Amino acid sequence: MGAAGTYRRVYEGWSRDPEGFWMKAAAGIDWVRPPTKALNATRAPLYEWFTDAEVNTCWNAVDRHVEAGRGENIAIIHDSPLTHTVRKITYRELRDRVAQLAGALRAKGVGKGDRVIIYMPMVPEALEAMLACSRLGAIHSVVFGGFAAAELAVRIDDCRPKAIIAASCGLEPGRIVHYKPLLDKAIELATHKPAFCVILQREQEVAQLTEGRDVAWHAFQYGVAPADCVPVEGTHPAYILYTSGTTGAPKGVVRPTAGHLVALNWTMSAIYRAGPGEVFWAASDVGWVVGHSYICYAPLIVGATTIVYEGKPVGTPDAGAFWRVIAEHGVKSFFTAPTALRAVKREDPDGALVQDYDLSSLTALYLAGERADPASIDWAWRHLKVPVIDHWWQTETGYAIAANPLGIEELPVKAGSPTVAMPGFDVQVLDESGQPVPPGTLGAIAVRLPLPPGCLPTLWQAEDRFMKSYLAHFPGFYETGDAGYIDKEGYLFIMARTDDVINVAGHRLSTGAMEEVLTSHPDVAECAVIGVADALKGQLPLGFLCLNKGVTRPSEEIVRDCVKLVRDRIGPVAAFKLACVVDRLPKTRSGKILRATMARIADGQPFKMPATIDDPAILDDIRAALVTLGYAHNPAGDAT
Repeated sequence: MGAAGTYRRVYEGWSRDPEGFWMKAAAGIDWVRPPTKALNATRAPLYEWFTDAEVNTCWNAVDRHVEAGRGENIAIIHDSPLTHTVRKITYRELRDRVAQLAGALRAKGVGKGDRVIIYMPMVPEALEAMLACSRLGAIHSVVFGGFAAAELAVRIDDCRPKAIIAASCGLEPGRIVHYKPLLDKAIELATHKPAFCVILQREQEVAQLTEGRDVAWHAFQYGVAPADCVPVEGTHPAYILYTSGTTGAPKGVVRPTAGHLVALNWTMSAIYRAGPGEVFWAASDVGWVVGHSYICYAPLIVGATTIVYEGKPVGTPDAGAFWRVIAEHGVKSFFTAPTALRAVKREDPDGALVQDYDLSSLTALYLAGERADPASIDWAWRHLKVPVIDHWWQTETGYAIAANPLGIEELPVKAGSPTVAMPGFDVQVLDESGQPVPPGTLGAIAVRLPLPPGCLPTLWQAEDRFMKSYLAHFPGFYETGDAGYIDKEGYLFIMARTDDVINVAGHRLSTGAMEEVLTSHPDVAECAVIGVADALKGQLPLGFLCLNKGVTRPSEEIVRDCVKLVRDRIGPVAAFKLACVVDRLPKTRSGKILRATMARIADGQPFKMPATIDDPAILDDIRAALVTLGYAHNPAGDAT
């Protein structure tokens, strides 16, 4: 079989008998009613997995470990350099805390199928809120704390939560992020109003509660009976997680309960080599899919210890923060974003701070969220002296489409590649007509249906949009929205997004949403937002503004207004700081703005003059504007 023998046997075994593969994987889960079959294709291409099963996520993540005699094992380590505290919670303590919170929610009428929005920072209570919802069969929707009130309001109106669980504040180096005023504003903006809000009062800022609506976290739970786990159907939504859409309207990705459990449990051993009692750390946020899958659920499902880190890769206090946490807590597998690694590398190019810590517990570093640049991977290999694994996945899938499966076989690494497709994913590269392209040829990356267990079966109350967004372009395939190629050895290379969603520090953000905000400015007639290459964050958004006729205000003032507008409406997470005023935007004769061409100019890359361009001279104006912003590094003319 050669170097990739074991992996190939596993992958080919899945390919020959997908249902048998996943039924075997399902044996690792505690079922109330075990599934009798894996795949349900009765509504193809809308596939389901483990339809006839009954199960509870919270039981599998918490209670069963206590019942198995591992109640004193540490479930969660909360490490917060921002509060200078470390807190450890055992599985037994976690079960009791989650059951109590679930009992309080149940006493206020929250039950199976109800939605609960969670708007919290990186504290253990965020995980407890997620688990309490899953205990009751309620459907949680975690909203990242960096999102502004308007974004939160949109999500409130889409999922119509019975309750919202929030914290009084979040913490950033040197400042407090005021969550409660954002929550109040979001509820004011939203058409739907929650029945009640639960507020975790943090000592750094005690928020004012709204009488009749808000209840304090501890008082709310006082004296209530703890709740038992409620069995749900295998297809019952575990959660809704909103991801940016190309139109700016968020898409509510639905995660089915049974497939979620089976797939995440499988990945922990096959990809991450982490099991009961071992320490696993995903340095992400609970508001993102990584936080759902690999801070909250997967480590707990297998009985590992998960780290909830409230800090930054640099500045809390220095670029050795990651290494301190790994050394202090004995982390075995570490998962972060290339952006974070670049920030550390930028502050500590010689890796001097790595030498200050005993990292002997660490066996691998995993990177995901965006394309990992070879220079950063090489830096990590040299200084950490462990495998550095780039892997590729999406909010929609919930776990890796392509990876180096260390728990099955460590495959040779190729710079710039997340290695190979995982069992469950038949990855193809297609041309525009949907035909496979030869190895090494760039095309649209798609996955042959059905997607494996745990991937999105639909969008929340938007089945037509799901079909149109993911299944319509290439019948029989799931369209990933990424472009790339597969080499002759089966290694996958992800090169770019095929739509207008840009990747800022691992966060997928819609340029369309930013354009909607910018055009709401009274002086802006038209605009375009592109993603430009950034050494630290991967991409940054850059806006071109065309002003209404007769505007006399200085351009600099309008740009400052627009930057503030995006920050207020979408939040600091957008990292929108770059904008300029131009007379016109380059367009095709049909009126399509040539965003990709502008992005290539900005990044100093050669480009081909679009045949349908309305007025080529406009590109000279765009180039001049970019030069003033420090982009278009090759202004002498690089078009081919």
